[in-house]
Amino acid sequence: MPLTYLSGEPVMKGDRVRYHGEPGEVEFIADGTDPETDWYAEQFGAGCMITATGFGSVFTHPTTPDWEDLEFVSRAIS
Repeated sequence: MPLTYLSGEPVMKGDRVRYHGEPGEVEFIADGTDPETDWYAEQFGAGCMITATGFGSVFTHPTTPDWEDLEFVSRAIS
């Protein structure tokens, strides 16, 4: 089951977001399907790494209270 924001959009790498009101970007998604990020999924459950102004890099997932502070803004331009 893909990760989704509270608004219902699926979380995707490169998404522009707001995290606790600060602008940020989804650096990667850890959902157990990529050997490079499996460790995060194994340790914390499926989630995503956010790089946000004022916070640096933060790993968050749907079972943390912080998930409600993660807002989708737009998709990355490819």
